[in-house]
Amino acid sequence: MSKLLLIFCFILCISNISSAQQGELEVKGTSSNLYLEHVVTPKENFYSVSRMFNVPPKDIASYNSLQLESGLNVGQTIKIPLSKNNFLQTGRAAASEILVPVHHSVEPKEGLYRVSVNYNNVPLATLKKWNNLQSDEISIGAPLIVGYIKVNREQSTLATRGIVNTSVAAASTVAKTEASKPDITKEAAPPVKNPEIEKKAEVKTAQAVTEQPQQKTETVKTKSNINFSGGYFKQLYNDQLRSKAPVSEAGNAGIFKSTSGWQDGKYYCFNNEALPGTIIKITDNTSGKSVFAKVLDIIPDIKQNEGLAVIISNSAAEELGNSESKFDCALSFAKN
Repeated sequence: MSKLLLIFCFILCISNISSAQQGELEVKGTSSNLYLEHVVTPKENFYSVSRMFNVPPKDIASYNSLQLESGLNVGQTIKIPLSKNNFLQTGRAAASEILVPVHHSVEPKEGLYRVSVNYNNVPLATLKKWNNLQSDEISIGAPLIVGYIKVNREQSTLATRGIVNTSVAAASTVAKTEASKPDITKEAAPPVKNPEIEKKAEVKTAQAVTEQPQQKTETVKTKSNINFSGGYFKQLYNDQLRSKAPVSEAGNAGIFKSTSGWQDGKYYCFNNEALPGTIIKITDNTSGKSVFAKVLDIIPDIKQNEGLAVIISNSAAEELGNSESKFDCALSFAKN
């Protein structure tokens, strides 16, 4: 009886491991040290895992401080390093390779900007395309594609879970390949276009993609005449307050350089109290002027930002008529 129980437990354990392996590949670590976790199943060894993830066996052993000759144990969790050899965020894969998406699970108070920074500063526009996002707002726990692991279509068991696009730029949706037709390639379906969304310019910050100048027939606003009556997000601020109670805060404001806002009034900011995507009304206590800025993320934890309640883009500061590095302000936003 006890032997049967042990056999049953062993089978159940193996079944659970196998099921876990079929889930999404979740990336761990940040930028310079990204990796996946893999639970060893029966009959797997360094070489079979190597073929699965396109990583040399000796690199897997070294990364896990293991001896290659010692082998692996069933149920053992090992780390799979992601490097330029098997991890793609830009460029093309070889014709013999399949791209398998790797995901990041969104954490509380984490915005798209922070995800971008933590994963090699992948452009916000690219993250949106990969995940078919229509705005920069993301939900806690949502699995975001942050890159692709490239594996050999003939050797890796992950190949059937990937996409057949050879270009990461075109990899906006995940489409499973058919085992019976390994040589057929087809483009992933592009995201459905929304005319209203298309009009919205991409969020730009000092660490984001450089904004391309737009050709306009009307007079371009400059630092000397910028005035958007508070900015593009004023109406959205009013909409947010209709369903949530307002929160007030006071303190010093800092300024960061940005290419956004000079021509369209789309102002952005960093704040520790409001969730990413929240619109904050920022009032200069000296001039009495106000602007409305969308929160990108929490305030970067560096010495020059100590004691600041908010950091706003320089275009927003210009509309306030304040070009100082810091100034006294009042904040108002919808409660989280």
